[in-house]
Amino acid sequence: MKANSTLLLSQSDVASLLVMEAAIAAVEAAFAAHGRGEAAMPPKVYLGLPAHDGDLRAMPAYVDGAAGVKWVNSHPKNPARFGLPCVRGLYILSDPATAAPLAVMDATHITAVRTGAAAAIASRHLARPDPRTIGFVGCGVQARFLLDAHRAAYRDPLEVLTADVSSEASERFAAEAGGRAVSVEEAAGCDIVCTSTPARAPVVQRAWVRPGAHINAIGADAPGKQELDPEILRGARVIIDDWAQATESGEVNVPLHEGALHREHIQGTLGEVVAGKLKGRGDAAITVFDSTGLAIQDVALARVVYAAARSKGAGTAFDFFG
Repeated sequence: MKANSTLLLSQSDVASLLVMEAAIAAVEAAFAAHGRGEAAMPPKVYLGLPAHDGDLRAMPAYVDGAAGVKWVNSHPKNPARFGLPCVRGLYILSDPATAAPLAVMDATHITAVRTGAAAAIASRHLARPDPRTIGFVGCGVQARFLLDAHRAAYRDPLEVLTADVSSEASERFAAEAGGRAVSVEEAAGCDIVCTSTPARAPVVQRAWVRPGAHINAIGADAPGKQELDPEILRGARVIIDDWAQATESGEVNVPLHEGALHREHIQGTLGEVVAGKLKGRGDAAITVFDSTGLAIQDVALARVVYAAARSKGAGTAFDFFG
């Protein structure tokens, strides 16, 4: 590849180069750097598109010698309207020393993998040490990656329970995962619960969550979104990924703005837990990880993909400035 060239990597390239175990390791290292204050990451910028029932987001970051920005959308009605995914994105990985664009790659796969990896990392630090069951509330694309990440993170198999507003989606995912399609109430009663819905009102009630449970709240990633009964948060050990993002657009955003939750209910960030600055589960009856998705996760995986592509000769070189 020429010195001034940029490597172009398609979604199939990225998928072939990114292994979940390596992704978990890279994302965990990024969280640790974040917890130590060694990463640069402005809060994500939202460009709301209410006329189109969606939004676009810019997510720049620098961590451990890697710099870049993700441009990604969220359009929940895309599948029904246009037969397109809800989420798609591109990543520009830059050389921090020269600002040269090293690569432009699909970020759709990176987003799904890094989100799954973050949840699995949170489960390892915040769930009880011997989980037997994992429940999914919301059975879309992201649920598949959440399951893949947990299977990579845990040696012992987990019984899989699936629930979705679409019984067809739940049954399809259950068949793929070798699990059981159940009610939301039953899925919410698992040892580990992963919610990944676009809900704007609670879909998981406090009465359904058992003592000893850990919840990965994934779906709330924009202002106004909410998946959990605030009573769950008030009685749980709540760990967020980032203060600025979570309080504005995470699971805690609605109850905080409505006064149903206060900042004192939030114990700290996953980065602080991973870095050893904050205890993980402790003696909490229930733990919750509020995941909004951090730009440091994306840049960490973009670097992994780029290194693998250079090593294997994948992708297409292109000179943007020629």
